[in-house]
Amino acid sequence: MADWKDTSRNAQRFGSVPRAGGEVAGRYDEGLRKYMLSIYNYMASGVMLTGIIALLMANSAIGQQIMASPLMWLIVLSPLAIVFAMSFGANRFSQGTLQILFWAFAALMGMSMSTIFLVYTGGSIAATFFATAGAFAGLSLFGYTTKKDLSGFGSFLIMGVIGLIIASVINIFLQSAALMWAVSFLGVLIFAGLTAYDTQRLKMQYYHLAGTEFMGKAVILGALSLYLDFINMFQFLLMFMGQRD
Repeated sequence: MADWKDTSRNAQRFGSVPRAGGEVAGRYDEGLRKYMLSIYNYMASGVMLTGIIALLMANSAIGQQIMASPLMWLIVLSPLAIVFAMSFGANRFSQGTLQILFWAFAALMGMSMSTIFLVYTGGSIAATFFATAGAFAGLSLFGYTTKKDLSGFGSFLIMGVIGLIIASVINIFLQSAALMWAVSFLGVLIFAGLTAYDTQRLKMQYYHLAGTEFMGKAVILGALSLYLDFINMFQFLLMFMGQRD
């Protein structure tokens, strides 16, 4: 995940209300809603761009040639490089630069994920997408509304992601079907947890970022975090719901 700056440890306890008059509190709530809505809009637009590009590439002759060429490795690895650049270079990059990187990331992810259309049926991909969207909406709503502090789960979930990466690399050599299913099952659970955790984390960040110049950048970085949660949950869930051609 692009956990660029976890401020939840220093934030007020979740569910607390700023000590201000009704008018000030009302402006605060309106600003928070606008902030979160901007994050969701960026995230949803990025997912849409990824899907469109993946579908177009899978159904074009040029796209299929690219998928069969060594260039595909560069396309697959480029999004990871962009995530690291955005995460660690947020303070140095301008908001405009982060926007360009975010859209480039979403486009490259679309090119990278185009191969799923060659493996799974379109109907099963669509069904998995809507199942992921429903699960994401419910989990994000839970993270936004719950009064339970989820910050303690953050380190555990990030360690889980690292474990998934290590297990996936090992399975490249082992080619174990059992390990593949175990990784997929755990992947769904871990990124489901991260969806709720990241939503709460982003909400809590508003306490510290409201009125600062970093707000615009925080929206883009927050969208990247939720985008990664959604896409990873979709890919792991596809292992269970996807029907092969």
